[in-house]
Amino acid sequence: MIQNPSNLSRRALEALALQEYKESRLTKAELRRLLGFKTRAALDEYLKAHSIMLDYTIEDLQQERRDLYRLRF
Repeated sequence: MIQNPSNLSRRALEALALQEYKESRLTKAELRRLLGFKTRAALDEYLKAHSIMLDYTIEDLQQERRDLYRLRF
């Protein structure tokens, strides 16, 4: 007997979403929205906890540098 059906539903959603992300059928932004994370940092922590390496490109670094520069002023 299933103790908590909503917990099972959530685990199933997470498993499917992570698999779709790993196979590049979901973007990181889509995964974040689907799983309900409010920030990229929260999603990054979640991915790290599930041993999923982040796909961090030079473009990501450049965007973060622009964002930090903009926030400084």
